[in-house]
Amino acid sequence: MAESSLTARKTRRHSFDNYPPSMSSSMSSLSEEIQCSVCLDVFTDPVSTPCGHNFCKICLNKCWDNSQTYSCPYCKETFKQRPDLKINTTLRELVDHCKKKSPEETTEVLCDFCEERKLKALKSCLVCQSSYCETHLEPHLRVAGLKKHKLMDPVSNLEDYICQKHERPLDLFCRDDQTCVCSICSVKDHKNHNTVPIEEESQEKKTELMKTQKDVQLMIQNRIKKIQEIKHSAEVRKRNTEKEKAVRVELFTDLIRSIERHQTELLEMMEEQQKAAEKQEQELIEELEQEITELKMRNTELEQLSHTEDHLHLLQIHSSLCSSRNTRNWPEISMKTHESLETLRRALTQLKDTIDEKLTLTVSTELKWMQQYAVDVTLDPDTAHPNLILSDDGKQVTDGDITQKLPDKPERFDTCPCVLGKEGFSSGRFYFEVQVKGKTKWDLGVVRESINRKGDIILRPRDGYWTVILLNGDEYKACAGPSVSLSLRVKPQRVGVFVDYEEGLVSFYDVESSSHIYSFTAQSFTEKLYPFFGPSLNYGGKNSSPLIITPVSYNK
Repeated sequence: MAESSLTARKTRRHSFDNYPPSMSSSMSSLSEEIQCSVCLDVFTDPVSTPCGHNFCKICLNKCWDNSQTYSCPYCKETFKQRPDLKINTTLRELVDHCKKKSPEETTEVLCDFCEERKLKALKSCLVCQSSYCETHLEPHLRVAGLKKHKLMDPVSNLEDYICQKHERPLDLFCRDDQTCVCSICSVKDHKNHNTVPIEEESQEKKTELMKTQKDVQLMIQNRIKKIQEIKHSAEVRKRNTEKEKAVRVELFTDLIRSIERHQTELLEMMEEQQKAAEKQEQELIEELEQEITELKMRNTELEQLSHTEDHLHLLQIHSSLCSSRNTRNWPEISMKTHESLETLRRALTQLKDTIDEKLTLTVSTELKWMQQYAVDVTLDPDTAHPNLILSDDGKQVTDGDITQKLPDKPERFDTCPCVLGKEGFSSGRFYFEVQVKGKTKWDLGVVRESINRKGDIILRPRDGYWTVILLNGDEYKACAGPSVSLSLRVKPQRVGVFVDYEEGLVSFYDVESSSHIYSFTAQSFTEKLYPFFGPSLNYGGKNSSPLIITPVSYNK
């Protein structure tokens, strides 16, 4: 009896599960078609009248129990005698299928043996393939043969708990194939496989799930903590940024006022010099015109005397006409004009020096502000190229011209003579200083964690490098991809490197002269950033001086 019932259930179930996609997608539209017109709810044990209409069995029985005639509640067709009602199993399977396709509608599992008002099932039996309320479950708790049946919490899809091949409960788990099997499967298809009771495997899986749950909870806590850190960092950054803005606005306001004041003074001086020059020019013109008049008169006298026959008179005035007269030294006048231009040039130079002084003061103040984010950087020997020699304290590095036998770790540079700092930074600001005195070639900056460290590398932001380099003793470049040549007033002896992670900023400064070298701006950082040091090759002792991570000396 149980086997024939199971076969019928399987056949009907397969017929509904094999609906084409177009029909499956329209299942939701059937919800109104599978409702009883009496209770206006989804059918429960649907039955059909001779006229072809469907109702809940309980609803139709109640209608006929309270009436002298037996008619269809929908079309009112009357029947001579009360029809013998049988459950429309096809319609019931369709209803169950639609309920499964609508997980948002949670329905209770009802007893399969209640006739009138179906009660909630207390247990489902895998052997009987049925669900039982408390009353109908009683034989399973009393009869010896039924006590051996497999009971479980009530489910509506009992078929899923039965081996479709052997029609036995899936009460074992094959660990080799990672699937549930029945007792017959274990001695046939899964013979010699590692099978255990399904309860045992379930308990182990629960233990794994509990461990996974703890891991997930820890991940959640870590991420909540990270969010709090980011929010706190954002608040601190916002406050610092506001302070920084105020300081910079004040500095540049003073600078602008100073420039405007010196500009006004220069314009006034130029105005006075212009007026003085115009006056001098007018006086010079008047003197020149006076001398021209006198010289013309003298020229006339000379012309007349050159034709005179009065020899005595000629001899008497010859000496006076030929003697030199008192005239202005015109080259001296031109020198005074040149001196006024030099005065103007000196004024312009003084203004330029004042502006440079103000700018230096601004950069110095900015550098002092950055130095408050100084971090203690130590070189990481696991990343150092085999040719590099690191000091015991991890603060100095130079090329030794000899390849050391070191383990080839993934994080080690194998071609370029470089080394990274031990600690990486994934948020906030940080600053460090490096002595480069006596070197003819070096590379400095920061890099992202995932950079390629094997083979030749290209220093550029696209590949994760933000660096400034020295070549040939006096050629400074920013490796911006393409590189940017830098014109520096003095040769840096100590370089400061500042990073603002959230702002995407990497800046380089000459510490001793308090001057700005170069800045990478509007960068996007998504990984940890590490300090980067490249002392370059030794070149026969010409570049033997080490790069030295120095304690920050705060500018005053």
